[in-house]
Amino acid sequence: MTARRPLLTLGLCAGLAGAGRAALPVERQLTHAPCGHVLTNVNVWSSDGRWIVYDVRTGEAFNGTRIERVEVRTGAVQCLYASQDGANCGVVTCDPASPRVVFIHGPEHPTAEWSYGFTRRRGAVVDLRRPGLARPLDAMTYAPPFTPGALRGGSHVHVFSPDGRWVSFTYEDDVLARLDAAAGAPPHEPNQRNVGVAVPAGPVRAGSAHPRNNDGDWFSVVVTRTVAQPRPGSDEIARAFEEGWVGREGYVRADGTRQRRALAFQGLVTAPDGRTHAEVFIADLPDDPTQAEAEPLEGTPTTRPAPPRGVRQRRLTFTAGRARPGVAAVPRHWLRASPDGAQIAFLMPDDAGIVQFWTVSPNGGAPRQVTRNAAGVSSAFTWSPDGRRLAHVMDGCVCITDVATGRTVPLTVRREGAGAPSAQACVFSPDGRAIAYTREVAAAAGVFPQIFVVEVPERVDPH
Repeated sequence: MTARRPLLTLGLCAGLAGAGRAALPVERQLTHAPCGHVLTNVNVWSSDGRWIVYDVRTGEAFNGTRIERVEVRTGAVQCLYASQDGANCGVVTCDPASPRVVFIHGPEHPTAEWSYGFTRRRGAVVDLRRPGLARPLDAMTYAPPFTPGALRGGSHVHVFSPDGRWVSFTYEDDVLARLDAAAGAPPHEPNQRNVGVAVPAGPVRAGSAHPRNNDGDWFSVVVTRTVAQPRPGSDEIARAFEEGWVGREGYVRADGTRQRRALAFQGLVTAPDGRTHAEVFIADLPDDPTQAEAEPLEGTPTTRPAPPRGVRQRRLTFTAGRARPGVAAVPRHWLRASPDGAQIAFLMPDDAGIVQFWTVSPNGGAPRQVTRNAAGVSSAFTWSPDGRRLAHVMDGCVCITDVATGRTVPLTVRREGAGAPSAQACVFSPDGRAIAYTREVAAAAGVFPQIFVVEVPERVDPH
């Protein structure tokens, strides 16, 4: 058994820039407004690297009303969209292939009976050549008759595929959630988080059976399958979440053929001892997700929308036998695949409870432990465009980890408490030369998260 190698120790971030060593790269603050600035965990850079997009929520509440972008070179800020009629918006990401963004849009004219929630939100798209005009991504039908291509609840964290043609998201079902809460409801499937995709096969008309129905420009489907009570020790899951696209062009199967589109995600399983934890799963997607299998894409009054014909859901990790099984729940993170699709990165505690980087092939097999650090990874992460490095926060620093060697080095000085880099996002630029993140900064009007960037040296030597 290989001896443990502590590559980064607590407090080393500050020490690496000490006497006799090269200075750390200089971080640069881009935003200075007296309000919160929130980055999504991926795709926050425009495709040309000129802009970074964000929303203006405060704290944990979904209370933002603007989608903005800041120019990296000058710090100039532009408003891309301002919500109206009491609606809120946030969690914005860029299309890597064209000038548009997608984000969460809450209900207009909210009431006590119908307000923003997990099952009451949708995607909205803004073409950056026409800022201020939002188009509906996904149609929603909240009462029968249900419509193929429309969902019945709320979508969340919308992310364009690398080619910009599809959008992934997580989804929860309002129709089933209302049955869950109703006394004397008929037998039904419970509302559970699932993963869905929207494809440009719309528009989809939702009809007028419910006053909150809305049309959508894209055709949306659920692509994962959950069950109410997973059998202990089985591959059944009660929840599908924190997904990520696999590869720029999918991945190469074990037989040498290419799977063009796939999503890696966390699936909540029940271990043989009855305890639950998350494992790494993958959903191989068909070229045409608009075709139904035996069950209706749109669902029924008592069942959730079914995955389309050709979806293959597979479990990739089996960690129930480990001392600390399962994908790490803290920090919250989304599975991210290398650009070539060969490695899916995730966080999992080692036997000592320290959260480390691991990877697994989309074809399955034993996971590989990438890092063996004395401090745990403490944020969501992204891959560099060349597939060599991961950007993340650890020990109060923005860091990069070399995936081949497992070596982790800091790019910023160590900060503690509220002034440390946020766990929400650490995002490589499209050219791999910079990383965007947020940290809280004190100002006369209060303390607010602001957007920073730090340059990534071509070579980083920690010794």
